[in-house]
Amino acid sequence: MAKYDFVIVGSGLGGLGCAYILSKEGYSVCVLEKNRQIGGSLQIFVRDRAIFDTGIHYIGGLSEGQNLNQYFRYLDIMDKLNLRKMDEDGFDTISFNTVDQEFKYAQGWGRFEERMVDYFPKEKEGIAKYCEMIREVCREFPMYNLRKSELNLTETKFLDIDAEAFIATCTNDELLRSVLAGSNPLYAGEGDKTPLYVHALVSNTYVESAWKCVNGGGQIAKYMVANIKGNGGAVRNYCDVRKLEVAGNEVKYALLSDGEKIEGKNFISNIHPSLTLDMLTGGKLRNAYVNRIHSLKNTISIFCLHLVMKPESFPYLNTNYYHYKTTDIWNSLKYNPADWPDGYALFCPATSKSEKYADGLTAMMYMDINDMKPWINTYNTIPKNQNDRGAGYEDFKMQKAEKMIDLLEQKFPDIRNCIRSYSTSSPLSYRDYMGTKDGSLYGIVKDYKNPLRTFISPKMKIPNLFLTGQNLNLHGVLGVTIGAVVTCGEILGTDYLLSQVKKS
Repeated sequence: MAKYDFVIVGSGLGGLGCAYILSKEGYSVCVLEKNRQIGGSLQIFVRDRAIFDTGIHYIGGLSEGQNLNQYFRYLDIMDKLNLRKMDEDGFDTISFNTVDQEFKYAQGWGRFEERMVDYFPKEKEGIAKYCEMIREVCREFPMYNLRKSELNLTETKFLDIDAEAFIATCTNDELLRSVLAGSNPLYAGEGDKTPLYVHALVSNTYVESAWKCVNGGGQIAKYMVANIKGNGGAVRNYCDVRKLEVAGNEVKYALLSDGEKIEGKNFISNIHPSLTLDMLTGGKLRNAYVNRIHSLKNTISIFCLHLVMKPESFPYLNTNYYHYKTTDIWNSLKYNPADWPDGYALFCPATSKSEKYADGLTAMMYMDINDMKPWINTYNTIPKNQNDRGAGYEDFKMQKAEKMIDLLEQKFPDIRNCIRSYSTSSPLSYRDYMGTKDGSLYGIVKDYKNPLRTFISPKMKIPNLFLTGQNLNLHGVLGVTIGAVVTCGEILGTDYLLSQVKKS
């Protein structure tokens, strides 16, 4: 059996980030990925020669001096990425069936505030209050600002404030409230549940600057893997970890589905904490901890429609569209299946082929995995694990796709004539290929009413087992990157690691 200093389960950005940091410091590392493609939500796929992202539709905070730019420089990928800046006057466009006007988010808080006041001139004071509060919340989170926290987590401000309720204190204008919450699908916001800090940290990074990865976010995984291998690390696909064997209160090896054992001194799990616990064969974890992790609710999943456009038929969109049938955004997760979809998020992948015409479009909307009950016990991942879901499943996806195209036609009347072909992905696709529990879009739900319950430490009671990924602190490219630094900070020391990040 090969023995590594660190065996990392899962090749999402969190796992790759940990592998790079530790291999850079001289540790031997091995990343194990069950699927063919490395990268988790960084994966891309091709249909009729059009490139589509599975999760990285756009990225924030990459301008010089901004937080993700600095983290990516430390990971030695920033200058290698092929990026395209989105429309500075409107990187996101919010719209509703019930309102004729569209509302654009401008990049930079000064420009964002001015644009909102242009739309709502009577709400200048409330808009200023909102913008300042978002920035104040972000200043309270140290790792978001590349500094170590001097406070205990329980002393952190803003954890117990409701996002929906705060926005309501800024304005009595219900339309403005909905516009300010318009990019809700970035964090699957729920009324009377989503904390303000989640809304703030996610929104701020895109308002600071918004970018698309030209030819897909898979380039991030490609460069990360090259850097890890350059440091002497190993990254393996088709390695389906079934068990983490525990003896003497330490993990000894990872057992793969084919019987191979990967031995390590330490282990890091980049998969859902609940799934990690299911893999453990023993250990002395407290029942209270195990029960808490297993009881945590996960965010909703999505249905995606991937459109391949006819050549030079549809204009390239350098903005994203968040469209809703009504202004009741905070309840969009609680949809009536008969009325689905309640709206969509529309993304136009950036390609090197053209900046004038769209090669493809991706439309997505919330969908509960329970809508997939007839097929929920079928799995489709690596070639050795493919179940035929039958004609009923394909009919279900086709019906949903046609409903989404019907809704898209209301905003883009000629879009159906521009479509060359389309494919779809359901909550089952997300569950199987992303490795998320229940097809969850963003992992564990954060709740302002009990915020500490959903914060998970990277350290476990099993001394040589650590956690990383979107379930630790925050989801998204920035959140997961910070999570990798937090995890490795437990091993290398946070002060030391942050000093290295800043030096880069």
